[in-house]
Amino acid sequence: MMGRPVRTREAESVSSDAVRGLLSARAVRERARTMLAMAEEGRLLHCAVDMDRLPLVADYVVDTIRANYPTLAIPFHARWRHFSAGGHDRWAALAARTRWPDTAARARAAFDLAIVSVLLDAGAGPVWRYREAETGETYARSEGLAIASLRMFEAGLFSAKADDPLRADARRLRSLTGRDLAAGFKADEQNALVGLEGRASLLYGLGTVAAGKPDIFARADGPRPGGLFDALVAESAGGEVPAELILHMLLAHLSAVWPARLTIAGVELGDTWMHPLMPGAGGTAGLVPFHKLSQWLAYSLIEPLEQAGLVVTGIDGLTGLPEYRNGGLLIDLGAIRLKDPEDLARTHEVSSPLVVEWRALTVALLDEVARLVRERLGCDERTLPLARVLEGGTWAAGRRIAREKRRDGSPPLSIASDGTVF
Repeated sequence: MMGRPVRTREAESVSSDAVRGLLSARAVRERARTMLAMAEEGRLLHCAVDMDRLPLVADYVVDTIRANYPTLAIPFHARWRHFSAGGHDRWAALAARTRWPDTAARARAAFDLAIVSVLLDAGAGPVWRYREAETGETYARSEGLAIASLRMFEAGLFSAKADDPLRADARRLRSLTGRDLAAGFKADEQNALVGLEGRASLLYGLGTVAAGKPDIFARADGPRPGGLFDALVAESAGGEVPAELILHMLLAHLSAVWPARLTIAGVELGDTWMHPLMPGAGGTAGLVPFHKLSQWLAYSLIEPLEQAGLVVTGIDGLTGLPEYRNGGLLIDLGAIRLKDPEDLARTHEVSSPLVVEWRALTVALLDEVARLVRERLGCDERTLPLARVLEGGTWAAGRRIAREKRRDGSPPLSIASDGTVF
């Protein structure tokens, strides 16, 4: 999980403003659409698109939505859904029995939990399971990691204050070891969980960032990830918080937490990758941004903000998430086709042009699928924003079609990832 060495691009033609422009959902969407246009012209190296298959994809998604949410009361795609696995709204129950001094205190705790849990949500591996003592139920993969992280949070593992367990303090995050996390995840040799030391390293980085930026993370309390709530409130206008602002703050202030990959003109670009065909000005040619985990975290912070009385605007400014369920759905139903069918049997590096093409096409086609889904359900962007289409939705449909096509429910494409992208 430690990532690849930093690569730099230094030239007189590089514009730091142009490079910083890649740290936005707008740039993700624009470059994804450029990739789609090249695919429609048959110019991509590895992937092709069949736009005639999109109605089939939309029908399959609508069928999935109607099965899961017959009243169309679809929540946002966010980490909170994993906390509710098995029909138990664990966070709501925990928050309800906690005496919060005010709504801001609850929001900071929710931010702490969401940020820590997303960082801990790397691949779990095929063996690991989490048996939840409170319900007697057993969970794997993202749901298991989410529930385990919530139970650790509830027990005060991330808190530096014995009398205030529901918090994540920078000092405590910097002290946690792989062994501490193994105990919380109930992992051992028989129940192996991959990447424990890497997860501890990410939490150390989170604690270091929070401690180093008191103007962002310690406005109303000691340094903690949840302090980002106060920073967002300070930047809000009239009680409104643009979704793009949430993402901007995450990319601006938490970028150092992720493994170093690509730095240009002193700008850390995070989940941004190279593709030889991508045009761009100011030194940005060849660069394709995604910011998948940061966007998922942005989606996950919307609900705590709204519960604190703020209004989050422009949610559809964020993009669909280029990950293996959404992207797998498009491959499995034929909207994205690999030019070399043998590539389906190979394992690909996340940095490969093939994976970059696949992820970019996923972002662009999710917008198209969302439009068709709304038409079929008689909804508009206000009543069925992209965040709900994803949840209802394309992510669930991707998991469903994977189980129909492959006994183990695995995605159609095998990716060698460090857990900080997918």
